[in-house]
Amino acid sequence: MGSEEKQGKILVLGAGNFGTALAGHLSNELWSVEILARSKIIVDGINQHHKNPKYLAGVSLSPSLKAIHEIDPKKINDYRAIVVAVPMQAVRETLAPFAKHLTIKPLLISAVKGIEIHTGKFSADVFSDIFGADIAGRSVVLSGPSFAIEIAQKLPTAVVAASKNAENSMAVQKIFHTSFLRVYSSQDPIGLEVAGAMKNVIAIAAGSCMGMGFQMNSMAALLTRGLAEITHLGVILGANPRTFLGLGGVGDLFLTCSSDKSRNFSLGFKLGQGMNVNQALASLGSVAEGFTTAKAAHALALKLKFEMPISSEVYQVLYENKPVRESLMDLISRDAKAEFSL
Repeated sequence: MGSEEKQGKILVLGAGNFGTALAGHLSNELWSVEILARSKIIVDGINQHHKNPKYLAGVSLSPSLKAIHEIDPKKINDYRAIVVAVPMQAVRETLAPFAKHLTIKPLLISAVKGIEIHTGKFSADVFSDIFGADIAGRSVVLSGPSFAIEIAQKLPTAVVAASKNAENSMAVQKIFHTSFLRVYSSQDPIGLEVAGAMKNVIAIAAGSCMGMGFQMNSMAALLTRGLAEITHLGVILGANPRTFLGLGGVGDLFLTCSSDKSRNFSLGFKLGQGMNVNQALASLGSVAEGFTTAKAAHALALKLKFEMPISSEVYQVLYENKPVRESLMDLISRDAKAEFSL
């Protein structure tokens, strides 16, 4: 996309790791970008030193990137696109001030991975509650195997932009796509949201597995059965099963379950090594979305009367103080059954 096509401002809501990486990426590509942060220290750090002092602190940001501490809700439609990159549990609170003002004019993009804990809803459902079904139906989910630091370092990465509105998914594709960040389009936002949320829960199990000293046979089994569990849930909720074979499905699951760059994997690893939940969470220094997603997913499974064995064991470890080793042994000792049946 030529610079003459890059008209209009882009707003990134959330200055955590991923929000900072996306804002930095877009500003490097000559978009006019503003990033909204709650912390004045972060705002000042980005504006004065071109670095986020708390997230991706070693990454230099474009001098053109502007950080703001607040925004006039009446001016929300001045933006060409709005990227929501806050933790899932903060989405409703962050967007509520814009409820009476946002129209279908800006591209509404969700870079959120999780399930709202008190409603069991994904980001598009929360958008619908706040802005109505028309705006939510035109929103776009941006997800896939993408550590924030690697995007910031311009390392080759591929993600997916999914929307029920094909025109909008392709518009987001054009905004973000570069020589090192490949963006594929999709019309299955439900599948992409389910995969993006649930892979964090499976990553906690994977980290626990490695923390206890289990090896690659165990990991291969866990990831494969985890993918089956995620796919089954997605299909129940209306997703296309093929989505889970792509970047947002198996790609993101593999990434999150195989690296200590993943906070969810790290949380599980610490639990597997013997830390209790509170100690492990405190040691992370930032949000592990899988912690709250595990609770929300457990409630959703009960509501749907659907068995999710791996997610259930993660929930019991995190919220019912079940020993990690006992959970893993309970998974291994489940009754034998056909592979393509949970």
